[in-house]
Amino acid sequence: MADLSLEVLGMKMDNPVMPAAGPPVKDAEAARRAAEGGAGALVTKTISVEAADVPRPNMASVRGGFLNAELWSEMGPEQWFENEYPEIAGLDLPVIAGIGYSAEEIAKLAGRVEEYADAVELSTHYLGDDPTPVVESAKAAKEACDIPVIVKLSPGVDIPVFARAAEEAGADGLALINSVGPTLDFDVEDGRPLLGSESGYGYLSGQAIFPIALRAVYQAVSNVDIPVMGVGGIQRGIDAVKMLMVGASAVQVCTAPILQGPQFYGNLVEEMEDFMNRHGYETLADLRGLALDKLPGQDQMETIPPTVTEANCTACELCITSCVYDAIELNETGDYVIVDEEKCAGCGLCLTRCNFDALHLEEQVD
Repeated sequence: MADLSLEVLGMKMDNPVMPAAGPPVKDAEAARRAAEGGAGALVTKTISVEAADVPRPNMASVRGGFLNAELWSEMGPEQWFENEYPEIAGLDLPVIAGIGYSAEEIAKLAGRVEEYADAVELSTHYLGDDPTPVVESAKAAKEACDIPVIVKLSPGVDIPVFARAAEEAGADGLALINSVGPTLDFDVEDGRPLLGSESGYGYLSGQAIFPIALRAVYQAVSNVDIPVMGVGGIQRGIDAVKMLMVGASAVQVCTAPILQGPQFYGNLVEEMEDFMNRHGYETLADLRGLALDKLPGQDQMETIPPTVTEANCTACELCITSCVYDAIELNETGDYVIVDEEKCAGCGLCLTRCNFDALHLEEQVD
């Protein structure tokens, strides 16, 4: 059986799955449900020196993703210090306390959460091109507390620049990414925005942002020597596995447990364990970073037509429908597809459309 336990930043975890700071860990009761649902550690919803005044409505499920106009915790810090943190600290899981946002605010909070947390995660929010606020926030936290400091980065920044700046400022780890935006959607019947922010804008999370998050994690891992937590769009065990394969030490999830409930954490762990067992990976260390040396460093220009594993093909014709080059058709008896190598442009779309492992690049076939 695969062993999914790990130690990161001094925290011993039974598995690498934890909630990301947000509604699934909005208070101690929510954190308890996450723990019972199978999380390996807890990241608490970000607090600041004042309670947030959050617009309503502030969450909406949309096709392919999830919109939010969420802010930090609607509860003030004293509620957290007097009630939520003590209960969360008693749940027998490592705790990462989310705090934000400016260096001044972080300086006031970091030392106080140290009593209840094993690490702090700094939400630096949505920044421009200047990493100075990240640097100042990391330094403020390091001066105020003696537990590891994790800096969370947004997707819109220059990830290598900001990641290196955070590391040089003393950050012990990184988490990325936040949600993507701003975005907009509305009710077509009356034009009312789905979210109640002043502009109607929100931020996108969920499945749609996974490739953005994966790219950002890859960039961060490639530029720093500190642990990186992969966050953004993880819906399945294979998504978490991919995060580990590009070098993430652990993963955080938010949208999926909102939509599927706290049992999602345990389900994700089971899916990861099943993948590892089927592929002969014994520990997370066997997975971590496996894809790094396979990611190309230059454009690949060679056209490689896919080969067909006939026994796997169900003749569903998805690949035929989506081949804009008319390079795929059924064989004479309609049992499986064949590829016209002269017409094939090597675009690769059919490989990702096939649900039955019937199409492969030649170099991937044993």
